[in-house]
Amino acid sequence: MKPSVIIDSGPLVALINARDANHAWTVGELKKVAGPILTCEAVISEAIFLLRRLAGGTGQIVGMLRTEGLRVAFCLDSEMSRVCDLLTKYADIPISLADASLVRMSELYPRHLLMTFDSDFSVYRRNRRQRIPLITL
Repeated sequence: MKPSVIIDSGPLVALINARDANHAWTVGELKKVAGPILTCEAVISEAIFLLRRLAGGTGQIVGMLRTEGLRVAFCLDSEMSRVCDLLTKYADIPISLADASLVRMSELYPRHLLMTFDSDFSVYRRNRRQRIPLITL
């Protein structure tokens, strides 16, 4: 059975930008997972910002959202307390809102793997003590 995945902004950008050094790796890894790909609004915001100069980059994200190949499966308002706890706990790393949201998503979707290029996820813990299962370079 193929695993399901939560995606961070780095791999999302690499998926869309064929010139990204990690594009082929990302495409190959995503062929091994079950869809849809889950993420949070903060990752969408980061990815759109990073792709702002790539012709059609934003449109590709919008298309993935519309076809539900990419799903925003996180409500920050509902998860604010836990996200704030994570922002406080890992402030010295530092942790971004997107990263804290992804850690929380890994708690909410414990069978999903988190695809990221960010080495800080080897330090972050879900449910306070558990390593987050990763797909990473």
